Amino acid sequence: MRIAVAGGTGTVGHHAVAIARERGHHVVSISRAEGVDLVNGRGLEQALQNVETVIDVSGIQTLSTKKAVDYFSNATQNLLAAGKKAGVKHHVALSIVGIDKANSGLYAGKLVQEDEVKHGGIPWTLLRATQFHEFVPMSIKAASVGPLVLVPTMATQPVAAKEVAAALVDAAEAGPRGRIPDLGGPRPEQLKSLVAAYLAKTRQKKRIVPVHVPGPMGKAMRKGALIPAPGSAVGRQTFLEWLEALDAA
Repeated sequence: MRIAVAGGTGTVGHHAVAIARERGHHVVSISRAEGVDLVNGRGLEQALQNVETVIDVSGIQTLSTKKAVDYFSNATQNLLAAGKKAGVKHHVALSIVGIDKANSGLYAGKLVQEDEVKHGGIPWTLLRATQFHEFVPMSIKAASVGPLVLVPTMATQPVAAKEVAAALVDAAEAGPRGRIPDLGGPRPEQLKSLVAAYLAKTRQKKRIVPVHVPGPMGKAMRKGALIPAPGSAVGRQTFLEWLEALDAA
């Protein structure tokens, strides 16, 4: 199968590209680094020539609801329009568990993306996954103020990015199935504990400052609304196993 991975150089995308190639598929990686811009559509038509299936793991790092909505609206519309023109038969998109319970910031953008995919005119599959293990170092970097790191009170169930990528390639191979079961990690965790473990492992002397996030987003974080419901798909690698594997990477 000829597969295009939008966001192919990202946290999940580079795994999806590698896994699909290992399984014998012809893979086109789509990213700005490779000359394709989803937001303005530059290079998309050429990249999608003869592509049968698109896996969209593209994204943006922002806390702004407007920026997230604008990005996912433009990128998804452009990707779907170019896909229809190229004759793409299946559009697979990665989303986030719990976005309908915390619809602000990135989550609001993902809700818009899901709606675009459902009404985009190409048979589709949607996979919602929890935060990746890599979310922890990313959040530390974004929320550090000198020797302090601000950590929201958050129940989470992190999953390995590589396992998410494998699930997306599975979905591409299976054909359009609409929304498939959510995917989470093997165990529920508290973000504060994960941050502490990462800081200790990487020998960073930072003090954790718990933050009570207000509004629906904060409530969803605290109450476990961002954790998959019973019966969801479950990954294998725990956060601590991922952390130990960093030494071998």
